Amino acid sequence: MNEFVVLMKSELMVTAIIFLLLFIKVGKGMKNEQLLPMVQTLLLVNLILGFFFNKEGNLFGDMFHTSSLIAFEKNILNLGVYLIALLCSDWLKKSDNLSEFFLLMLSALLGMFLLISSGNLLIFYLALELATIPVAAMANFDLEKKRSSESAMKMILSSAFSSGILLFGISLIYGITGSISFSELPQLADGSSLFTLAFIFLFSAFAFKLSVVPFHLWTADVYEGSPIAVTSFLSVISKASVAFILMTVLFKVFQPIQAIWYALIIILAVASMLIGNLFAIRQQNIKRFLAFSSIAQVGFILIGISSNDTMGSTSVIYFILIYLFSNLAAFGVASVISEHTGKENIDDYKGLYKTNPFLSWIIALALFSLAGIPPTAGFFGKLFLLTAAGAKASYGLILVAALNMIISLYYYLRVVRAIFMDKNDSPVPAIQTGASVKLGMYICAAGIVLTGMMGWIYDYIQSLH
Repeated sequence: MNEFVVLMKSELMVTAIIFLLLFIKVGKGMKNEQLLPMVQTLLLVNLILGFFFNKEGNLFGDMFHTSSLIAFEKNILNLGVYLIALLCSDWLKKSDNLSEFFLLMLSALLGMFLLISSGNLLIFYLALELATIPVAAMANFDLEKKRSSESAMKMILSSAFSSGILLFGISLIYGITGSISFSELPQLADGSSLFTLAFIFLFSAFAFKLSVVPFHLWTADVYEGSPIAVTSFLSVISKASVAFILMTVLFKVFQPIQAIWYALIIILAVASMLIGNLFAIRQQNIKRFLAFSSIAQVGFILIGISSNDTMGSTSVIYFILIYLFSNLAAFGVASVISEHTGKENIDDYKGLYKTNPFLSWIIALALFSLAGIPPTAGFFGKLFLLTAAGAKASYGLILVAALNMIISLYYYLRVVRAIFMDKNDSPVPAIQTGASVKLGMYICAAGIVLTGMMGWIYDYIQSLH
């Protein structure tokens, strides 16, 4: 029993918070002013506990697996959820369904934890569904807005199609090998054309969740229509969890067909960087802008995964940690401005520095990091990803990535120029942010600056392998 509690510590803690929120909801309830600080405190306790009592082990006949590295990956997701609860406080306080929002978000987080720890394709599929369905409901959380309902419908239909492809791939793999266990499949993989087809179906589900080109078509519409808190969750937490399990599946389960998935990843990485960057240039809505930016960032994550070694895995986890701070900082500022003014277009950000210098510096720092400009952590994150690719002599890939970084500089600096240099006859008025929002922004800013400078963070991630 003690081993069960220790190994499933993260899942049990999140489940306990979910049940507590359920009891509050079916009971007398609580005002948002009381409930939000309580949930934020519980999420902080959950984050702190994630660093203690971590050990390696298996449960349920090898269906569930955990280790120090997996625990760290889960804690990155815990950190992201805690920051979303802080950064989107202004919107959450006004919500009529605050407890329901956190119930859905924590249920999705629980699914992602099980996804990362899954040891066979059955628990993998169930966890993926648990991580997806609540997010579709969250996308429809602005019930009074037609756009929010449209985004939820697009996500449900796209997810259903993706799940069908995934199930077909799993059924083919089981039919060929007679097993769905991650530990047995590497010995049973025969590399036949049918097995390769099954893998492509399986990989398509990953590509959909990661918004890899050409599976990205749902992303911008869903991001634009959803509340910014949900968009933040989709762009960071959801993508991070899928990237973590993708590395496990590729490096361990499908290692025998490494030559096939390496070529596939290289093609998709180049396509994602190129399409993401080119379409980001054209965007006026800040959420669509960050949506295509995230597609381009996924291309860099795939570059790290392509190296198929410890260095690549370490650089991907390190980059995702930096990406979490950078993207959530940008979405945090967008959330504050949208909540207080209703403005979401980049042109509305012109002259923001004159009225809101604090918000301007936070989003500028976030965009510099996303662009990979030194000395922000984003520079070091991309440097390590390209170094991992260079270890496999993928010099052509590195050249393409470098050219895409130059393209991304244009559209990131376009927003910075609008904020600091362009004039606006009706700029965003001065906004008073709450203590929780400021705390979240300070944490993100510190993460963007310090994560790159503290070399021991990268060394610590590498030591967990």
